[in-house]
Amino acid sequence: MPLPPPPAAGSRGRCVLSFAAARDRCFSRRFLRAGLRPLAIPLPAGLDPAQAATTVHIWVPSRPPRNPLLLLHGFGASATWQWAPYLRPLIAAGFDPIVPDLVFFGGSCTRLPDRSDAFQASTIKAAMDAIGVPRFGLVGVSYGGFVGYRMAAMFPEAVERVALICAGVCLEEKDLAEGLFPVAGVGEAAALLVPRRPEEVRRLVRLTFVRPPLIMPSCFLWDYIKVMGSVHNQEKTELLYALINGRQLSTLPKLTQPTLIIWGEQDRVFPMELAHRLNRHLDGNSRLVVIKDAGHAVNLEKPKEVCKNIIEFFKEPAAEAANGDDKV
Repeated sequence: MPLPPPPAAGSRGRCVLSFAAARDRCFSRRFLRAGLRPLAIPLPAGLDPAQAATTVHIWVPSRPPRNPLLLLHGFGASATWQWAPYLRPLIAAGFDPIVPDLVFFGGSCTRLPDRSDAFQASTIKAAMDAIGVPRFGLVGVSYGGFVGYRMAAMFPEAVERVALICAGVCLEEKDLAEGLFPVAGVGEAAALLVPRRPEEVRRLVRLTFVRPPLIMPSCFLWDYIKVMGSVHNQEKTELLYALINGRQLSTLPKLTQPTLIIWGEQDRVFPMELAHRLNRHLDGNSRLVVIKDAGHAVNLEKPKEVCKNIIEFFKEPAAEAANGDDKV
């Protein structure tokens, strides 16, 4: 989860000016300058298009995309915060980024009760159909990787290749009780990933970054929570329960698309065991890249390295896109 620069030392209480809101506007301007425009796509639950049950907020290229690359964010702030550093390098490499907010993040929401990753995948696929993009590459980070994996399994005719960044899709519910993670149950995981107080944000940042900020003033953190983390908290918690409850590796489908797995070597949210487990599960159809001196927030700590690997992977001929070897 990216954090703006902290306010001046000595600040107390809650900030008068909203640093989080200013940073959010800054990220939106970066998307606009990169040639993307925001859309709100209504999706009906039934046959009546006038009865929209779900709305997907999505950033799309201003012109019809020739080499579309779908970028799916993780828990934390909205998509613009997590993908802003990747826009210009990807565009310069010939890709057309498409960046949605997953349901209950940013500007996307639904009236429907389904909280599964399959629902998220179907919703984003419907949004891609609505903007006229039938085939695309896909990059998912953390929770976005869970959704992306499910999307690739459900719609193999649409998803051409997949890059997963610190996405522990091979976790099992029993792993929590057996001590693989820093939390012992789904409720504790939800408290960690959906922080409601400054001390909870500090714990999350220190867990996800190898080199977290030394100073994180409470006034800034309260501001961040108010601007970016105070909406749909109950629904986000339900997303985590739906994702983890009863999860078993034996029921996880194997992807047919070439798959790139990127992991921070010091990831403490989803430890390296899950990276190797996923690489084995895909049985030679994947490549694992381990980024040194990075944790779970590898996409923010090492954006240049991560972006370089993404670009190389999506530009490779199909025969070279996956070889099953670890690359450090």
